[in-house]
Formats: sequence, structure tokens, C-alpha cells
Amino acid sequence: MNYRFFPNFTKEELAKIQLEGLKWTVNHAYQGSAQYQKKLKKSGIHPNDIKSLEDLQYLPFTTVEDLREGYPLPLLSVPEEEVVRIHASSGTTGKRKVLAYTQKDIDTWKIMLARCFELAGLSPLDRIQIAVGYGLWTAGAGFQLGCEYFGAMAVPIGPGNLDMQLQLLVDFQTTCLCSTASMALLLAEQVKKHQLQSKIALKKAIFGAEPHTPKMRKYIEETLNLEDTFDIPGMTEVYGPGTGLECSAHQGIHYWADLFILEILDPNTLKPVQPGEVGEMVITTLCKEAVPLIRYRTRDLTRFIPGECSCGLNLPRHDHILGRSDDMFIFRGVNIYPGQIATILEQFPELSSEYQIYLNRKQGLDFMTIKVEAQEGTTIPDNLATAVEKNIKTKILVSSKVEIVPPLSLPRSFGKTKRLIDERDN
Repeated sequence: MNYRFFPNFTKEELAKIQLEGLKWTVNHAYQGSAQYQKKLKKSGIHPNDIKSLEDLQYLPFTTVEDLREGYPLPLLSVPEEEVVRIHASSGTTGKRKVLAYTQKDIDTWKIMLARCFELAGLSPLDRIQIAVGYGLWTAGAGFQLGCEYFGAMAVPIGPGNLDMQLQLLVDFQTTCLCSTASMALLLAEQVKKHQLQSKIALKKAIFGAEPHTPKMRKYIEETLNLEDTFDIPGMTEVYGPGTGLECSAHQGIHYWADLFILEILDPNTLKPVQPGEVGEMVITTLCKEAVPLIRYRTRDLTRFIPGECSCGLNLPRHDHILGRSDDMFIFRGVNIYPGQIATILEQFPELSSEYQIYLNRKQGLDFMTIKVEAQEGTTIPDNLATAVEKNIKTKILVSSKVEIVPPLSLPRSFGKTKRLIDERDN
């Protein structure tokens, strides 16, 4: 297949691109950022030391703490007059993670998003309803930037405002939705409630920013009569959304290995995991000017997918984002990820994809309650909650109380759904 936005290169050519990009990035960061130069010198690294891709392992890691330390313009490696834009993501310590962009960074980002739209099978005739956050956040600006460069019609509404979302779906006959999975679920429920399935023209949806289960995806596809849906990864630190896309073969996410190097490391030992094992994504950019990243610890968990994809695209793949290493919570001495709970709930057809985990403490002892919605139109057996509790006990080795609640009774979100409510310190 001939693509407009994808280069065609061999593995040897890709390795050459990566090595040249690695050398450039280390030198650029060393020369342009006092913060980076100090970090590299402390590790005994000079740009001239980079001779091969094997030398990547000797470079120091960059973390979110480095971004907070340099606030408001952390790790800036170009003169400020070359900065044309900033974006930011939320911060948990009062300071947001702020990333600067040069014009070349913006141009690289728009190519990344154009690749996503092309890989999703869209054309310039598509109308793309962009239902994600604008402003400081990268999502809306990124999708619109890529949409316009790709040549499709952008319909930039942002999140929320359900009445207008529905009106645009009907009046403009938008054909693709870009949103979080939670927003897509909420929109699907509203389309069904107002009986609009026959009046809309949606064919595809691209959603990311949070993990979602196969059950959630199936409900969205069936309710909106979609031909296909696609998972899109991304983060503000690496331009924004669009670091890769799941292709129509749904055999993993192709990522842009000509623009960044991806390592998957054990988050504890910081050594490479075995092939096929889950680890933390660590990213080194190859051409990012304003804020280059050297071995940036993303905290996102995934695994490499080996071999060739049946779609024919010769770019490497990783699995869906399976969670974050900092999403983990400790309950009665056991390390648990919300995704483990979701995987168990997925096995019960009587339950929907929507759940929340509540943790509280009574008389010094921790308790976990899992509220999960019943599937619409399903009769719930009397022993179902007990069966789920037993499955959790068997698989995760902790006791919990499962409450099956009516459909549509748990909170919905225009952005990312909050799965964990930890009230143990209240």
C-alpha cells in the first residue's frame, strides 16, 4: 500500500536514522540546556561518546522530577525566541509539566497525527469531530493540527457539551470521532437514549488517554454502528497525542521509530525486560528541538510485539498501554493495578465495562469495595457478586466486596474516568 505520510525504509536504514538522531539529540541537549549538561556530566557522558545505539544504555534517565525542577520552562534546549508555543499537562504537586515547542516541533507533530489519520483509513473527505480538551492541553490542538495537515475537515468542539455534540453529529454528519474512551462511551449512551443511530454518519473513532476494555470498545462500536475504532497513545512530553496508532489489523500499535527510540524496561531494575514481557516505556526523541527527551521514564506500561504486522506496515509495534506504574495501589500488602480488576470483570457477560474501586480504612484495617454496573437488559443471578469476589480472591489474592449497581448509575466523564477512590487517609 502506498502511504502519503509514511517513509518506506529497511531495518538497516531505520537503525541509521536512529543513530544519527541519538547523536544529534545528546549533543543538542548538552549544548543547549544547562540542566541536561549537568546531568550528562554527572554520568560521565560527553556527546562524542555516542558511537552506536548500544551506547543508549549508558545515558542517564530523565524523569518528571526533572520537568518540575526546571519549571516553568524545563529542559529548554533552544533560545527562547525560537519557542512558538507551550503546552502543559496536570501536575500532582501544584506545578504542571510544561513543554515548549519550536516551529519544527509543531511540524513534526502534525506529521505524526497525519500518519494516525492515514493509518485509520481516513481521507480528506472525512469530517472529524474533535471532542477532547483544548487550551493548555495537547489533545485538541494536536488533533486539529494533524487533521488540517492531513486535509480532512476539523470540527473542533472539545469535551462535554453533549447537546452540541449530538447536534454536530446529526447536522454535520461527522464521520470520525476523536475523544477519550470515556467520552465516546458517554456519547454512545446519549445517541442511544435519543434514538439517533439512524441519523448520524459516524464510521470510525480514535480514542486514547486512558486504558479501555474490549467490552467497552465493543459497546461503543455496536451502539454507534462504527466500522472500526483505533487506540492512540501519546503524552505531552512527546509532543502530545499521536506517538503511534493501532492499525486496522488490531495486532498492536505501530509507533514512529524514526522519530523516537522506545525501550521497555523493568520499572524496578531499569533493565530491559524479556521479549514479550510487560515493562515501562522509556523514550528518547530523535529530532525534538525545544525539549529533547533522553531516556524519559513515561511510567506507562506495555510490551513489544515481535514480528511483522499483517497490515504490511514496516514500523515496529507495542501493545496497548496496559496501565501506569504509578497507578499501582497497595492493599493489605498486595500490589494491585486497576487493570487487573478490569480484566476479571471483563469475564462476566452480565457486567458492563464501568466500575470503580473504593478503598477505606476501619479500625486500622483496609477494606476494598468494587462497584460495577450491570449490563443493560440483563438478569443478574443472585450469586454473581459472590462469584466475582471469589475470582478476585483467586487471581489477585485479596478479599473484596463486590456491589453490582444499576446500569448508568456510576459517574461518567468527559475525559478520563477515575477508577480508584482511595479514602484510607481521610
